[in-house]
Amino acid sequence: MTPTVTNQVVSLAEPSNQQNAASDAAPLPSGHRSTQRASSAEASALSDNPQPSTEPSTEVFAVYGVEPEIQAYAMAKYSRSALSMKESLREISTQKAEKFLNTFYFQYGHRSIADLAHIALAVERLSILAAIEVADEQRWDGQERSTRYQDFKKSGYFLPDFGADDESRKLYCETLDFLFAEYEKLSAHMTNYLISITPRPAEMKEEPYERTLKARAFDITRYLLPLATNTSLGEIVNARTLEMQVTHLLSHTHQEVRVLGERLKKAASSAAYNVNAESLRNLVEEIRKVSPELGARAEQELLHEVRAAPTLVKYADPNAYEKETRRELRQAARELMKSEQLAPSKAIVDLLDEEPLEVEIATTLIYQHCHFSYRQIRQAVQVAGERYRREIIDLGLRHRGKYDEMARGFRAGQQFRFDILMDTGGFRDMHRHRRCIQVMQGFTTQHGYEMLLDVEDAGMRLRFEAAMRKVQAAVEKLAASGAPEAEENSQYAIPLAFRKRALFKMDFAEAVYISELRTTPAGHVSYRNVAYAMYEAVARKYPALAKYFRVHDVTAPVDLLQR
Repeated sequence: MTPTVTNQVVSLAEPSNQQNAASDAAPLPSGHRSTQRASSAEASALSDNPQPSTEPSTEVFAVYGVEPEIQAYAMAKYSRSALSMKESLREISTQKAEKFLNTFYFQYGHRSIADLAHIALAVERLSILAAIEVADEQRWDGQERSTRYQDFKKSGYFLPDFGADDESRKLYCETLDFLFAEYEKLSAHMTNYLISITPRPAEMKEEPYERTLKARAFDITRYLLPLATNTSLGEIVNARTLEMQVTHLLSHTHQEVRVLGERLKKAASSAAYNVNAESLRNLVEEIRKVSPELGARAEQELLHEVRAAPTLVKYADPNAYEKETRRELRQAARELMKSEQLAPSKAIVDLLDEEPLEVEIATTLIYQHCHFSYRQIRQAVQVAGERYRREIIDLGLRHRGKYDEMARGFRAGQQFRFDILMDTGGFRDMHRHRRCIQVMQGFTTQHGYEMLLDVEDAGMRLRFEAAMRKVQAAVEKLAASGAPEAEENSQYAIPLAFRKRALFKMDFAEAVYISELRTTPAGHVSYRNVAYAMYEAVARKYPALAKYFRVHDVTAPVDLLQR
């Protein structure tokens, strides 16, 4: 089973001719004299030496119905031509745009041009694991299917390629079938339990009452969903972000993610889905009945294929810099930490101390390729000495090509850096914050799992813990099978309850924003606790700044019917 990728492109086009008739009117022929006196503004406009006007002459208009690459070309011409947007769009053709982009974007490296072409894509039936990788881009805008508002019991799951390893395939399928069965049972049990302890207010109708409590139940039972669970997402990105995203996905460790990169690239260069195609086709047929010639012209104008970014994404290929750097830094992480034991974490949020920039970069480069805490890695880096530290930094840049951005580990120097250990389900919510740098570690069962008190209160603790132990044993067995990509394939069976580490780097404003937003009572208890711990960590280190946080007390009772 592989994910299916479809694409839908939001089109842009010029406003109607009628609306712009005044501004697009042809200039008067030379020597023409109007029979009426022109206004002062008109006289100024017709003069060879127009006079300054006290009225602003700014014109603002939306553009609709233009293909993304054509739009990018037209906007880029502002810096290279005195033509207006309307004039540029009238004289541009697909061939001209492609020639321009090939010259300036690829030959001259003016990559900011691709920021002007925005593309809407729908990605359907991919795993949650793959969705996390798709969304792992600071300039990404999108929405994924919610585990709160939707029941995932019928979603199905991604099945990796186990080759001839029938034993692993059988164990994998049995484990995921078990998790989905437990998810369904716990969802029903938790819904009934929440209804039993939450009286319905007289002013609240039955439907919204049950819907709200079901959402609360799904918040709890999502912990049983494995990373293989099928989901869907939509994204709206500019072409440069898409190119970088595709390149990253094509260079990934997981086969599913690499295939997804290929399909995103194909979606950007193939014919886009036209939501109006059927109604337009019917219109063309009606026109054809009246006039075959006009019908043919209407078909050409209304039903021609639109390709979102055939030029701007065509050279997105696997990235040698990313692949080779990952291989060498993984080896360096194994060597550096080979004598270390994974220390139990004393806190879910660790606000890190200031340190020399070289120490931060070297530690962060290693952090991404192991499961140790930042402090444990930093200590090892400092003990190893300055020479070894610089060797690590050199590994991070040795394979960098002409157009490669530095690896994410080099995005350093932010004042507030949090090493966060939290369940994967809660991390997916925190992962949406774009104004910070996030460095993820891989998925693992080594850090244990979260279990909400609601599960214990509902009498399901022993059953939940037994399920987690059973799945953890299966994941470890799958990872040790020795088959190609065995460890990667085993990660799909990890439930969202298991914890993972991620490094969040940000400024003060973003620390306040996350703490305020994510502590609201309507949120999931997991990220509420993380956000409140971020606030507490800042308050301890900078007491004078604590009063500027408008956080909610996460220890206060929560009204389950408040969203």
